[in-house]
Amino acid sequence: MGFGQGGDEIAEVVMTAHVQAAEENGNRNPIRCKSSPRILNKESTAQDITAIFRSAASGLTTGQLVKNEFFTLLEAVGALEIMDPKMDSGFLAQGESLDDDYDVLRELLPEEVIGIIDQLICFEVAWHMGHPLSQSLFTSSYIDRLLWPEPRTLQQACFDRGEETGQGNLLLHLVLRSYCLALLKTCDFVLVRMGNAQYFEEEDFVTHLYHRKLLSDFEVSDIERLLEDALAWLRQPEGLCTDGLQAALSNRIEFRKAFLSAMKLENPRDGPSQIYSWENCLEVLPSLLETKELGVSVDTSFSTKVQRRLANTVPPRPIVKISFQESYLFLYQMCENGKEIFRAIDCPDGNSWLNFVWTFLSRTPYPCVYIRGLLQSLITNYTTIGGAATVKNFIYDDLAQMVLPASLLIDPANDLVEVPHDPRFRVARKLDAFILRAGEAYLELFQALCMNRSRMRRVLCHLILLWDGVQLDAEALDIDVRVYTNERPIRERKTKQDIWSFPLSSWAYYHKLHQMEWVIQLGFELDIYQLDELAGMYWYLQYLASTRLEHLERIQMFTTHAYSRISKPTVQESAAFSRSYSFLKFAMLEASAVQSFADGLSQLYSFLAYLGLLPYSYESAPYSTPSLRYSLRMRPFLPIASPKVPSYSDFTSSISPRPTAAPTDIQQLPHTTALITQASSILDITDQTLREARKEWDAVSKTDPKIAQCMNCEDWWKSSVRDVVRACITGNIAVATVKKGLTNSSPKEAKDVFTVMMPEKEKRHHAWWVVPSISVK
Repeated sequence: MGFGQGGDEIAEVVMTAHVQAAEENGNRNPIRCKSSPRILNKESTAQDITAIFRSAASGLTTGQLVKNEFFTLLEAVGALEIMDPKMDSGFLAQGESLDDDYDVLRELLPEEVIGIIDQLICFEVAWHMGHPLSQSLFTSSYIDRLLWPEPRTLQQACFDRGEETGQGNLLLHLVLRSYCLALLKTCDFVLVRMGNAQYFEEEDFVTHLYHRKLLSDFEVSDIERLLEDALAWLRQPEGLCTDGLQAALSNRIEFRKAFLSAMKLENPRDGPSQIYSWENCLEVLPSLLETKELGVSVDTSFSTKVQRRLANTVPPRPIVKISFQESYLFLYQMCENGKEIFRAIDCPDGNSWLNFVWTFLSRTPYPCVYIRGLLQSLITNYTTIGGAATVKNFIYDDLAQMVLPASLLIDPANDLVEVPHDPRFRVARKLDAFILRAGEAYLELFQALCMNRSRMRRVLCHLILLWDGVQLDAEALDIDVRVYTNERPIRERKTKQDIWSFPLSSWAYYHKLHQMEWVIQLGFELDIYQLDELAGMYWYLQYLASTRLEHLERIQMFTTHAYSRISKPTVQESAAFSRSYSFLKFAMLEASAVQSFADGLSQLYSFLAYLGLLPYSYESAPYSTPSLRYSLRMRPFLPIASPKVPSYSDFTSSISPRPTAAPTDIQQLPHTTALITQASSILDITDQTLREARKEWDAVSKTDPKIAQCMNCEDWWKSSVRDVVRACITGNIAVATVKKGLTNSSPKEAKDVFTVMMPEKEKRHHAWWVVPSISVK
């Protein structure tokens, strides 16, 4: 053990302390170090203090620390890493060399080139999955030779770097080199794209380059010419490969060429050209899997020793191993999503964009982070939704469809008025200020939907508060603009009070309610809730859906009132109100379907808990109570002004209409017939609710895609709705099974009669609807 330059003073202090400690322990002859061959100057001497150190350390008790005031905590922690193979990247085992001994200039067989390319594909997929480059692509000796030292020209980005090049080694210097260069340029395009996207670093994607550059200064056209040269050489009849190997290598170069073209940072308006590139990838990919067995792996060309030359502050980490089959499935799904994502180009309005984004990102398997970044790019660049004008158009269209059909408030002609005292000028200025606030919430909603599901739910919880503020601002604006619209209130018959429409705040309130439902539904998808919480959370979901349904009925009432005040509506006005009625009718149908299904599942789970068939997880936690857990679940919604979170007493009374103490014996009531009659009546209500939900979801699935505003994602949307219908049918089957078991069973515990199985997320008909599988023993 020794000290380097700058540590002589510390060494002297530490060594003196150790010698004194050793003498106090009875060691009067401390070992003096022999001269070391690694002396930095003639005046320096070195001593071996290992034995002294161990002797001194033996006098310390557990937990005691000896620290010099000049030896910082950072230096102390850093010293712990020295000579630890798990922490010290410079540690060398006996006979091990510092650098890797692999010869990147050796002659390669065609089978070896195929094997190296396939392994590079696996490492590229690992990077897209969220693993760092230091554990994937940067472990390749060939990639390392191309990037370091940093090439100034494309000619310098080669394997020989001034060394002798083997004669006739074109498989290495043309085929493999062109593939590696195209691979690095592809990664460079990915980094630029992800730099403009919203995602979570180290959670979804790692952008750290360790002070390396991925050929960002070189033109992609030059690299594409190298790929063409490689393909031309491989297609020569006098090539060095057999026909099978030649085709396998050509297909890999073709795939890299198409994949590079698909990743280009082109204007999203050039969607057709990128669709063509994704389609080419899909055509070539199966041939890569078919010829996988022709390749021979060259594991020695990949080494963790390359990490020693990277600017990295983390300890050495092992190479990520991903099978080629898994990589192929990932790439195929990625290319499929890359092609399908350009359907969004034809979305005519903001609601269509919102439905497309939500439906596209709700599919399984979940789109990778690059595809989500590409979707954000489409939203931002193609539609210029980042510009104030387009956001204003989207919000105006949404307002016209939902709450303000043919209204003077959102008439585009208002923006052309320049006379300050004109009421239209004042209305336009007030609405512009509102759009500035609402547009921020609108844009952040799109960004939240493009995150991974866990982060999406968390960000939506914060967005709800933002939309709550938008609603409050809208209420004040609604009162201000009444004088310009000559609105007439509706007189409530019972209370004789005037009811105003509040169109802008009604619009914000609708979107806030919808996002609150998404938060709850994502909780079911992510398996956040315990089994004993399912009844309560499905009840709260139906509570939100019923609130949204009542709100839509209120909007429809004021829409009818506004239309009745028009004596002779024009064609444009009639069309605007007809569009609004169609939207409101479908929105009420969908809200009613959510309410019915959630209510039915809440009743089913409440009854199963009453029979003691669901475990109460809080019983094993001494510091957990149902009321505290309810407060925890409702925490995201507590700061919201409306709707108010139900009190815990209202919550428990809604999900526990029967006695709070669950009987352990299903025949515990005074008479067996009484129990069966009570249970059958409860289950009849549950069965009827689920049947109603099935009927409503079936009606939703038959809605015209134009009315549902999902024309560009009709197949995905209908598939999702059909899955919900199947879940409703499964719920009816579960209720029928319980009724049959109660009727035919003899007096015994419910656990001895029924078996309740909770399906895993992958086996559910729909991720949001957790329907139990019940069988009679």
